[in-house]
Amino acid sequence: MKKTEQLTDSMSYIMAALTKPRHGYAIMNLIEETTKGAITIGPASMYTIIKKLLKQEWIYLYDESNSRRKTYLLTEKGREVLGEDLKVRKLMIQLAETGLEEA
Repeated sequence: MKKTEQLTDSMSYIMAALTKPRHGYAIMNLIEETTKGAITIGPASMYTIIKKLLKQEWIYLYDESNSRRKTYLLTEKGREVLGEDLKVRKLMIQLAETGLEEA
């Protein structure tokens, strides 16, 4: 991942959900449950992002034996990208926490 390249929040949530094999509906449910409803990603947005992640080779089609439910999983490259994104987000949180403590 280039230093200037950042994942959108939705991309990060979807990639974080794909550390284990999941299909689309399970991804949406996990994100909504984990964030206690604060974040919801609709099917149209999710599948648009999934297409982008597949094209970038950050995820792959893990199991297509069930034609109704395609299962996806992070690639090794995707894990690296997510890890780098997490580092940057932690720095942002650190900056915000420090600023709020000083205020």
